[in-house]
Amino acid sequence: MAERTGPVISFWGAGTSRTLRPIWVAEELGIPYELMPIGPRTGETQTEDFTRLNPKQKIPAMLEGDFRLTESLAICRYLIASHPGAAIYRPATPQEAAREDEWCCYLYGELDETSLYVMRRHRDLAHIYGEAPAAVSGARDYAMKHLSVVDGQMCGRDHIMAGGFGIADVLLMTCLDWAHVYGLEIPRGLMAYRERIGRREAYRRAMNVNFNQGA
Repeated sequence: MAERTGPVISFWGAGTSRTLRPIWVAEELGIPYELMPIGPRTGETQTEDFTRLNPKQKIPAMLEGDFRLTESLAICRYLIASHPGAAIYRPATPQEAAREDEWCCYLYGELDETSLYVMRRHRDLAHIYGEAPAAVSGARDYAMKHLSVVDGQMCGRDHIMAGGFGIADVLLMTCLDWAHVYGLEIPRGLMAYRERIGRREAYRRAMNVNFNQGA
């Protein structure tokens, strides 16, 4: 990692697709960070100390000096904006920024929240949120629909944006990994994309940090 030049960045949270995102971006940018690998629904997010950091009691969360931030997409955007120079895509025009935002909103809204997390809530977390087989089945079908849409929109490109690897790729890759774990049939073009992105050294380091805590 790069030599520390300011307040160290601290991340809270490990073990999920959402906590992977800021860790991965930090690895791509060479940003020094420290990790508090607390997990969701372990009681660790409900402590007084963490609730002061994030009243939503959710992970991931970030602290840099006195600056606190939550939500994986917001944290990733901040890291990219506040650490220029590294080889990661940054929009050069308002049109490019809008296009990247379009992709990020779509991937987060339709794949992460509306599809995959619904499956998680009513399958993996059914003991908390209740079993809902119809909701799980519907979310699975919805995810498959939008994976097909994404596959068609990608048209075999190496990255979502023509300028190269960026935050939209982080969102898509983490959703594809999540979909793979849930046994969804990922279209062939997206499988090739996933295999290609999965060879990135920063991704491999982040996966190890995020999922192997305590191993």
